[in-house]
Amino acid sequence: MTASMPGPRPRAALAMFPDTAAAVLDADSLTALAGLCDLAPLPVLDDLTTSRARTALADADLLVTGWGCPPLDADVLRAAPRLRAVVHTAGSVRGHVTDACWERGIEVSSAAAANAVPVAEYTLAMILLTGKRVLESARGYRASRTGPDWLRTPRTVGNHHRTVGILSASLIGRRVIDLLRPHDIEVLLHDPCVDDGEARVLGVERVGPAELFRRSDTVSVHTPLLPGTRGLVGRELIDAMRPDAVLINTARGAVVDQEALTDAVLAGRIRAVLDVTDPDVLPSSHPLWQCDNVLLTPHLAGSQGNEWRRLADLALSEIARWACGEGFRHPVRRERLGFLA
Repeated sequence: MTASMPGPRPRAALAMFPDTAAAVLDADSLTALAGLCDLAPLPVLDDLTTSRARTALADADLLVTGWGCPPLDADVLRAAPRLRAVVHTAGSVRGHVTDACWERGIEVSSAAAANAVPVAEYTLAMILLTGKRVLESARGYRASRTGPDWLRTPRTVGNHHRTVGILSASLIGRRVIDLLRPHDIEVLLHDPCVDDGEARVLGVERVGPAELFRRSDTVSVHTPLLPGTRGLVGRELIDAMRPDAVLINTARGAVVDQEALTDAVLAGRIRAVLDVTDPDVLPSSHPLWQCDNVLLTPHLAGSQGNEWRRLADLALSEIARWACGEGFRHPVRRERLGFLA
């Protein structure tokens, strides 16, 4: 679909959980949004079947969506005959942008590029911290209350010439590669969609999955969860990892065979940093909670706190471009959905 043409101010409505709006869209962001659009009265819409929602949808040229937006199915679109664009203030649009939207030719943008920033920063931090064995050293220091014997530090500790394997050159995976460039680290990449020429541009060595897991001191998973990637990191790949290697997962828990990973970390063979698990919150009896070789964090790598403003700012920038006919800088294309989370 071609870019929207300049004209009257677009009419917009917010569709997301109320808590999402309160977190992501602060007063300044709402003021800026109102400066770009004629905004439907608050509160935000989290049920698109109500009479209030149908009134707002009837006039909407644009929906600004967030976590908790209901599916924009054919019934919703029948109530929104003017709707031409959806700007999502988070990453994946799979939960609410349906086939009916693509068939209508509705333009879609998301803030996935903004959300990639803190995930990549978290990943870099964990690569460097685990390379120095910071968490283990801090735990031992607290227990012993004595200083380390610096000259007896094993040569396996440190980040000099460490090898990091990136599984998938996704938006986040590519940003991690960028952040690793200033460091004295060799980067391997497995992504079947990246050829040797692109790998050279990225500054990485392109390898197969088995070689990536076998050679890497740290493997960082950035593969979106799709039907073909569920359980992609299986027992064979996990068993191929070097002794004391680290698996970092900030993608989705189900990309990794969690049983195989649990066996490996409980045996003390490898370490893991898991910001995601399957399910998202493990049962309280799960052995990973008690495993010293695992750092579990509660899905905090993505945007939180003051990082939400980055999501809002990107969405506002996209709305401004669209409203003046320039088109989205971060469009979501239907043909790319098979490669996106």
